[in-house]
Amino acid sequence: MSTSHSTPATGPGDAAEQVDFAVDLTSQEILRRAQVMAALGPDWDPVEVLRGEGEAYDLLYSGLDAEQQRMYDDLVAAGVLPVRGGGHAAS
Repeated sequence: MSTSHSTPATGPGDAAEQVDFAVDLTSQEILRRAQVMAALGPDWDPVEVLRGEGEAYDLLYSGLDAEQQRMYDDLVAAGVLPVRGGGHAAS
């Protein structure tokens, strides 16, 4: 018993053409940014937000016991956490 395989003919008409496809999302990005700013509202103060963030981090790392302070110091030394208050968590 003999089995023969045939391969379909290929030629210029059989090949799928590749087409370059590009999308410019510039207008969508501008719209997204405008919507974010509208959602933040006119009272949004980025400087105050950063100040509040700093206060939150100070509070987060305050009142550490000896083991927590050691871990904090190790993380600062390893560059995982930024130096705050001279390299020690706030008391």
